[in-house]
Amino acid sequence: MIEPVVFRWHEAEITALSPVTPHVRSVRLRCSLAEAYRAGQHVDVRLTAEDGYQAQRSYSIASAQDGSGTLELMIEALPDGEVSGWFSHLAEIGDRVELRGPIGGSFSWDGPDGGPLLLGGGGSGVVPLLAMLRRRAQGWRQIPAALIYSARTRAEAIAVAELERLAEADPNFFLHLATTREPGGKRIDAPLVADALARIGAPGKVFLCGSNRFVAAASDLILAEGVAPGLIRTERFGA
Repeated sequence: MIEPVVFRWHEAEITALSPVTPHVRSVRLRCSLAEAYRAGQHVDVRLTAEDGYQAQRSYSIASAQDGSGTLELMIEALPDGEVSGWFSHLAEIGDRVELRGPIGGSFSWDGPDGGPLLLGGGGSGVVPLLAMLRRRAQGWRQIPAALIYSARTRAEAIAVAELERLAEADPNFFLHLATTREPGGKRIDAPLVADALARIGAPGKVFLCGSNRFVAAASDLILAEGVAPGLIRTERFGA
């Protein structure tokens, strides 16, 4: 029996490393999977030590396909995280890891899928949504899109400068950043969701990614605005 591609492990080489926030690092990998995924999907990453010990974790893909033969992950350093700790403190350009995927067919988007797009991300949950927006920017800017992004502080908001530049240059994209641990900050609320919907119109696709608490709260607010439950796709992690 031929093993489906999604279940195979593929060797990947680190080609670039750069800081994104104080706790998140961008990792660019050259791999055969780089031209075989949709924005929003994720991959499993496996590390193997010299003694044979293995550790693995799932990470959303941050990049949109660009023909470079590489894909980008944005990896947050977690307390006691074996995989994230290695990427954050030990990984070097030229190191090799293994990837398996892509995974998550229902939580994915491409331009022909249409919109308008309502996106909601909490913390590192913004990463797959960033991939969708990058894909949209490659040829589907006419599709209205709004991103509601909740982060603890602006300094911890992933790719915030890129998102703000996109919002300034693209009249069909709207960014709503809510910081929860800064003076004057707040959590996402009904007026914020209502404003996002007023800007893009009735959404054709809704994608939410973040902690269980964030996704539950965002879903309730969006449903309260009359959005059909069947339009909402979610990815959850943590508490």
